[in-house]
Amino acid sequence: MANIKAGIIGGAGYTGGELIRLLIHHPYVTVSFIHSRSNAGKPVHSVHQDLLGDTDLVFSDKLSEDIDLLFLCLGHGESKKFLTENKIAEKIKIIDLANDFRLTKSSKLGTRSFVYGLPELNKEEIKKAGNIANPGCFATTIQLGLLPLAKAGLLDDIYTTGITGSTGAGQSLTQTSHFSWRANNIQAYKTLTHQHLGEIGESLLQLQPGSTIDLSFVPWRGDFTRGIFVSSTITCELSIEELNKLFTDFYKGHPFTHVSKEPIFLKQVVNTNKAVLHLEKAGSKLVVHSAIDNLLKGASGQAVQNMNLRFGLDEKAGLHLKPAGF
Repeated sequence: MANIKAGIIGGAGYTGGELIRLLIHHPYVTVSFIHSRSNAGKPVHSVHQDLLGDTDLVFSDKLSEDIDLLFLCLGHGESKKFLTENKIAEKIKIIDLANDFRLTKSSKLGTRSFVYGLPELNKEEIKKAGNIANPGCFATTIQLGLLPLAKAGLLDDIYTTGITGSTGAGQSLTQTSHFSWRANNIQAYKTLTHQHLGEIGESLLQLQPGSTIDLSFVPWRGDFTRGIFVSSTITCELSIEELNKLFTDFYKGHPFTHVSKEPIFLKQVVNTNKAVLHLEKAGSKLVVHSAIDNLLKGASGQAVQNMNLRFGLDEKAGLHLKPAGF
């Protein structure tokens, strides 16, 4: 089995830390460097203290081209700037965890073209991609609850609400990510204007082309650290039995997405690359609940899943993770 040499740009944040944790224990990966100008020369475990005893890697301010794959864990808008300012050899594959290349209109930079990296939608394209744009966390959660319905041509008006943990806001401290603000508190934010709406819309129209799909989304800040729980409501005349079969059939061959007949909850997915779904029906109204870990299936875990697909590995390699539990 091939050994993949990987580099990481922007390794000091939450997604960078989770990516490092996954890659240093991955059976087919060697981490060649972890780039961070602000932490150059420091041991990685001095920033990501959960990695004490797991790695002796040190942050670097140097780039090396002796790699097969480069992960970009930069802030939104920074990936395009980085690739413009640094000449990265064409032979090096790129997986970008920011939102710079997710939309069709922004999926090209020079000679590089990025494939939207949602495996449950674009698995075959990911296997051949030179570059991959990792989906957003809310986008992943919402799409996994809606893709089978789009494939069946059942989407029209969608009303979605979802709550996310504080790590979704990144590592930089702000008023709304401070413990004193978050504890015993919730708040709606970016009502009907969230930045992930564009990529969700493109994916749904990929499976239900020519439609007018109206998605209204209200996200919430939650008083917990990790995880996203989403509930999407549509009008649908199919029975719950037909719908469960529709979803189960759609996700056959996708090892991380599971349809549950029982109510789902965040602790099933936190610390894993799983997505769990549950359907409920009352009259003509269908509610699809979906849950993921925003830092794993919503970011770094999905990036590793995409790497596995692109390099012909077992899709689950390095991702056999135990839920946080009770």
